[in-house]
Amino acid sequence: MLHKIISHALPYFPPQLIWRFSKNYIAGKTPQDAVNISKTLNRENVMVTLDLLGEFIKTMSQAAQHRDAYLSLIRTIEAAGINGNYSIKPTMFGLLIDKKTCFEYMRELTAEAASHGNFVRIDMEDSPCVDDSIDIFRRLKQEFPQNIGLVLQAYLKRTLGDLESMLDLRCEGADLNFRLVKGVYVEPAAIAYKNYHEINAHFLEDLEFMFKNNVYAAIATHDTPLIQGALDLIDKYQVPEDKYEFQMLYGVTPKKRRGLVQNGHRMRVYVPFGEQWFGYSTRRLKENPAIVKHIIKALFYKG
Repeated sequence: MLHKIISHALPYFPPQLIWRFSKNYIAGKTPQDAVNISKTLNRENVMVTLDLLGEFIKTMSQAAQHRDAYLSLIRTIEAAGINGNYSIKPTMFGLLIDKKTCFEYMRELTAEAASHGNFVRIDMEDSPCVDDSIDIFRRLKQEFPQNIGLVLQAYLKRTLGDLESMLDLRCEGADLNFRLVKGVYVEPAAIAYKNYHEINAHFLEDLEFMFKNNVYAAIATHDTPLIQGALDLIDKYQVPEDKYEFQMLYGVTPKKRRGLVQNGHRMRVYVPFGEQWFGYSTRRLKENPAIVKHIIKALFYKG
C-alpha cells in the first residue's frame, strides 16, 4: 500500500530526488549526453532511437522550439555517425492545438532525416491522438515511403483493425514499419484490454499478423513471455533477420538485451533525453513499483 501511495505522489517529489533514480533511464539533459550514450550502445552492437523529451505542449511557440531542437539533433547525430533513428510525438508539435502546423513541422523533420537516408518513427500517444497520428503517418508515408514508421499499441482493441487498414500503404522497396508496444496510457475498458494475459495474447496476435503480411516489426517489450512468443513466431514463419528487430528502453533489462544480441537478433534501444525529463521519469517510476522501495530509503537517508 505504501509503495502505491508513493508511486502516485511521485510528481510532487523534489526533482533532485527523482533525478537520482531517473538518470539510470535517461541518457541525460543535452544532445551531447545522447550522443555519448548512443556511441556506447553502438559499440555493443545495439542501434538506437533518439527521443527528445516533451509532449502535450500548451503553445505553438513551444512546438516551433521543439521543431528547431529536433532539426539540430538530427544534424548532430548524423555528423556523429550514430547508428540510430528518431522518435517524435505529435503532441510535442501541437497536434491538439494546430493540426496543420503540427503536420508541417513533422514533415520538416522527416524530410531532414530522409536527406541523410534516415528514418523517423511517430510515437503513439493516448487514444484521442490515434486517428490523427495515423493520418499523419499515411500522408508522410506517401511522400517518404522509406523514411517513416509508426507505433501501435497492442492493448487497444482497435489495433488489429488498424494494421489491416494500413496494408494498402505497402509499396515495392519500402516495407511498412511498425513498432509494436503493449501501451502505457490509462484507457477505458471499452476501448482497451486490461488483463495482463489478454494484452499479451493480442500483442502476439498483432505480431503474427505483421509477419504473415511482410510488415517490418519492431518488437518493443521487456516481458519474457512476449520475447519468447516473438521468438517462436520468428521461427514459425522463418522471418529473415532484416525483417524485424527487438526494442528496449534505455536502462531496462540490459541482461535480456545482451542475450538477444548475442543470439544474433537486431536490437534497438530507445534513448530519451532532454530538459523535460521529469514527467517521463515519474511515469516510468510509477510503471515500476519495485523502484519505489529505493525512493523510500532515500527519503529517510541522512548520510
